[in-house]
Amino acid sequence: MKLDKYIGCSRAARKLQKADLVLKNAKIVNVFTDRVEPGSIAITNGMIVGIGDFQGEKEIDLEGKYVTSGFIDAHLHLESTMVNPQVLISRAAMHGTTTFIVDPHEAANVCGTDGIDYILEQTKDSPAHVYVMMASCVPATGIDDNGFTLSAREMEPYLKNRRVLGLGEVMDCMSVINGDPAMNQKLELFDGKVKDGHAPGLDDLQLAAYVIAGVTTDHEGSTYEYVMKERAMGMTCHIREGSAARNLEMIVKGIVENNMNTEGFCFCTDDKHIEDITREGDIDHNVRKAVSMGISPIAAVKMATIQPARCYGLRRTGAVAPGYDADLVVWDSLKDFNAQMVFYNGELIDDRLRVRPKPCPARLMDTVRLGPVDPQDLKIPAGQGDFPVIRMIPGQILTEKVIMPLPGQGEFVPDGRLDKIAVFERHKATGKTGVGAVLGFGLRGGAIASSVSHDSHNIIVIGDNDGDILKAVHEIERCHGGYTIVSGGQVYDTLELPVMGLISDKTYTYVNKKLKHLIAQAHRMGVPRDMDPFITLSFMALPVIPQIRCTCRGVYDVNEGKFLT
Repeated sequence: MKLDKYIGCSRAARKLQKADLVLKNAKIVNVFTDRVEPGSIAITNGMIVGIGDFQGEKEIDLEGKYVTSGFIDAHLHLESTMVNPQVLISRAAMHGTTTFIVDPHEAANVCGTDGIDYILEQTKDSPAHVYVMMASCVPATGIDDNGFTLSAREMEPYLKNRRVLGLGEVMDCMSVINGDPAMNQKLELFDGKVKDGHAPGLDDLQLAAYVIAGVTTDHEGSTYEYVMKERAMGMTCHIREGSAARNLEMIVKGIVENNMNTEGFCFCTDDKHIEDITREGDIDHNVRKAVSMGISPIAAVKMATIQPARCYGLRRTGAVAPGYDADLVVWDSLKDFNAQMVFYNGELIDDRLRVRPKPCPARLMDTVRLGPVDPQDLKIPAGQGDFPVIRMIPGQILTEKVIMPLPGQGEFVPDGRLDKIAVFERHKATGKTGVGAVLGFGLRGGAIASSVSHDSHNIIVIGDNDGDILKAVHEIERCHGGYTIVSGGQVYDTLELPVMGLISDKTYTYVNKKLKHLIAQAHRMGVPRDMDPFITLSFMALPVIPQIRCTCRGVYDVNEGKFLT
């Protein structure tokens, strides 16, 4: 802290001068004593300088409302909200999230360091603390066809950036475990910093080897039993509640039933649509839901504040106490957690604090380069034995491999139960096309396509007929990326995502209206009501999550590490 700032804070703390702002008559959640304590909060130079009876140049009477530190999203991808990062941050901040731990690997997989720089530049003046974990797996694995490759050498300059906290989710677990030299260089480069994990379904011995490499967190745990295996090895577990992957209920249920302490747990969203944030909330939704299931309100608040702050070494974040940043949320109750006021660095977040999005470089607006599309590439033989089918699991991004015969006479024809899935390479116009069959999506009478397909972000499509599948793919190409639905040979609607094929250049209102329109139509066409059609679709190409995926090279068995078609 610079001396002039410290002197001002010190004088206000000792009541030698009035504080800049005093929040009077608060009920303060103390994450150190696990108590709710009455008092007033004195703020000077954006920092909390005292709790007690203070006078301020400005005073606000909270009339007994509850105050916590601003919430922390311990792991998310800003690109997944599909709006400009500033729009998302402003929207989530109104729900009480004032710190974001961002992994820009979606942007990096499409545009390399230009994508990372875009995220850093767009968020540097945000009304929130936005930190970055350096994208570790670009591409996610050696079998991916993405836009760029990031080596340790290209990551090294970012170590000088104070907003880069460590290494982002290390998705290629087996490269870590097997001692791949290129992966080890990245791990060594971030020695002494936080290394985020991505470790679904590892056995005990594999997980131990993964932890030995220095990985300290994971957000992929979907059961209480699995996260407890991680906790037993000292890992911090991020409980994820996003748009497609909703793991909170199963994990919290286990915590409550087993009377487990919540010390090593944090909350994250990972991938959450702006529509869902607006409708149900951000990290406040995680806290509210955890409390409704039996977690004590103070424990839930700690999982959203001081615990992620300590996990990522954020010394002045996560508590309402002297010396901590004045990122504060005023709540109506510790049950409903409806934010009444949100402060960032001691300033009330309103339209005056919101920052306009910066212009996007032109080179990030032309990233969909589709190669030749041959209708014959969509053909799958039927009647020649059993076929490996991708079965979707409701509420999860995990899948299950199901071996079954495909319907059709000589050629697979979707039958209302099984749909066709295809992935088209879109970065280098190679023309690579992978095709398979999927169970559990339920689409009838058309096709749904997206240029958002983790993490390589090729064009992915599910449909029940080849004509609509091809029409949808060319619609994505036409608008330089996006979401679309085609039915009966006609484009029903499209949400354009021209920034890297991931993000809209339109307003939040436009994106939200289009998204609602498309999701409602997908459900009318048979996609289960409890499934987010586009986010679920986007994970079907990610070859680091068990059990089975479809890439532009074919159907891939994650557990066995081999292509099946």
